[in-house]
Amino acid sequence: MVIRKFHEMGVRSEHAYMAAFASIGLSIASWAGSLKLEPGTGLARADRWGIFVGQWAPTFFGLGLALSHYEQHDGTLVVDTREVRREAA
Repeated sequence: MVIRKFHEMGVRSEHAYMAAFASIGLSIASWAGSLKLEPGTGLARADRWGIFVGQWAPTFFGLGLALSHYEQHDGTLVVDTREVRREAA
């Protein structure tokens, strides 16, 4: 199974979530960068760059969810709800 292999390699759900949020930021940066660095190509090319990179985020979020589900069943989930409740009290 792919998710198990990722987990064995040390990839955790938090890593996938961080990659998803980073890809959102990178999408905005690539769109803005394309507008500034390639002024003659127009808005359409910048939009294509932004959309291309922006499509990575749902994949990373899905991977994060799958890893989180695996971690819950594997018993290696980093944050336990009991720990959160103790810290809040």
